[in-house]
Amino acid sequence: MLWTTKRALAGLAIPLVLAMTGSAYGEIRAHEVKFAGANQKGHPQVTGMEKFAEIMKAKSGGKIVVNVFPGGVLGGDVQTVSALQGGVVQMMVLNAGILQNLAKPFSSVDLPFLFTSPQQADKVMDGPFGDHLNAMLPAKGLVSLGYWELGFRNLTNKKRPVASLDDLKGLKIRIIQSPIMVDLFGALGTNAVPLAYTELYTALETGTVDGQENPYANIIAAKFYEVQKYLTNTRHIYNPQIVIVSKKFWDGLNADEQKLFKDAAVEARAFQRKVNREKDADFLKQIKERGMQVTDLTPAELAKFQAAVKPVVDKYTNDIGAETMKLLQAELAKAK
Repeated sequence: MLWTTKRALAGLAIPLVLAMTGSAYGEIRAHEVKFAGANQKGHPQVTGMEKFAEIMKAKSGGKIVVNVFPGGVLGGDVQTVSALQGGVVQMMVLNAGILQNLAKPFSSVDLPFLFTSPQQADKVMDGPFGDHLNAMLPAKGLVSLGYWELGFRNLTNKKRPVASLDDLKGLKIRIIQSPIMVDLFGALGTNAVPLAYTELYTALETGTVDGQENPYANIIAAKFYEVQKYLTNTRHIYNPQIVIVSKKFWDGLNADEQKLFKDAAVEARAFQRKVNREKDADFLKQIKERGMQVTDLTPAELAKFQAAVKPVVDKYTNDIGAETMKLLQAELAKAK
């Protein structure tokens, strides 16, 4: 009977300790974190941020509080990256390709028509290729916690339906602040206008630009359908979203806390991708219900788009570097 009692008490020991400390991660101290993103509340990106904050609170026993700042309220992506490097903001999520301004190999994820499916992108970005890019960031004052999803980008405008390459000529299209995007949309015959996402709705409304390119989720969340009439399913780029942390903040965390951040980011990643993919078809339905005219490119026209941007692919293949491109091609082949 005594042995049974001792065994029962031993079995209670671990849960009791966890209840007292509030965490299974060892030494967890109090931290308050600013987590920034460009998209509005309700967007799958922000849903992922909120999930991350929820996980961190639960697994830290309430000691680590993650405050979510959606809608670009802390600034545009480029500005917020600088804030992370300075340690003013602790975390953000953004299009991975924007980081090419810090490390050229990141432009690889913005190569047009690179991925054929989200599942292929998952395998590439969660494997050796994603690790290869991540290793470049600590020297730039950043640390990666992995890749979430924005999805395939499609073109919208308010002037005319775009069913062919010729229909694009002369349109002023807002693009993300990325050199490869300037060249890409220049090659397609548009006037490419780099602009912060936080300024985009007003630019569309006032006619500063005729159109833009983003996944369905952004078109709905930002209400671009109010100032855009036509959508073309170009699927020209698939955007992995990278979750990054200020290295100044990261270096102040102990090993237990760092592990908690990594684990929470992976758990939130699975949730965020699932939400984004489940909602994709519904977002397209909403776009149509809100009056936008949707056009699908024929295979022949898609081939023309791909041919038009080949010089851009060739140019940035050189900039990206042989090592990165060799690894990328190998991982793409494995992930088919």
